[in-house]
Amino acid sequence: MTASPSSGSMSDFQRVPMARRGVMLVISSPSGAGKGTLSRLLLDTDRDITLSISVTTRDRRPSEVDGVHYTFIKPSHFHAMREGGELLEWAEVHGNLYATPRPPVEQALASGRDVLFDIDWQGAAQLREKMPTDVVSIFILPPTMAELKARLMRRAEDAADVIEKRLRNARTEIQQWPNFDYIVVNDDLQGAFADLQSILRAERKRRERIAAGTESFVAGLLDQPI
Repeated sequence: MTASPSSGSMSDFQRVPMARRGVMLVISSPSGAGKGTLSRLLLDTDRDITLSISVTTRDRRPSEVDGVHYTFIKPSHFHAMREGGELLEWAEVHGNLYATPRPPVEQALASGRDVLFDIDWQGAAQLREKMPTDVVSIFILPPTMAELKARLMRRAEDAADVIEKRLRNARTEIQQWPNFDYIVVNDDLQGAFADLQSILRAERKRRERIAAGTESFVAGLLDQPI
């Protein structure tokens, strides 16, 4: 028997693209809790999100590439950008300055691209204050303090005194968890990554972000004959 047009299977239909505003996905954690690894996994598997490249005055680590992980600049250049209103947020972390340039972020959001921020809690607070309807913030917690120390030591990119300083600062940073929208405990990397993907998938469907696209879609939908 020949199937009628109305009885086609779900595979006969393709998903309808819906115009939307981008998401500012902010991921924060104490050093060593895994925000960098989780961020890289998301960037490697999701073509709709791009990394916000921060500027920083700290020294480049051996594994880092200028303009890819960070843009490394002199303190004088940083201060000039800040005074000129070119920074969306900035913070001093472990004696170094970090910031997010404003224009690339605003352009991406307007074009429907999501922007990922791998930043500390101070920067996250500034982003929430300046762009509260765009920010979705996630705080990554380690399963234990002992595991946090072990991860910092396995990374083998910082001197022993720097690791100790990061561990001391971690106690202050962890106390900032109530200021974030979502909390993810990174006790299992794949499980934590699945949580991250679920959060982003849901936030992309928030009514406020797809209102313009939904309005035009619904108008066309109601014009169709039944």
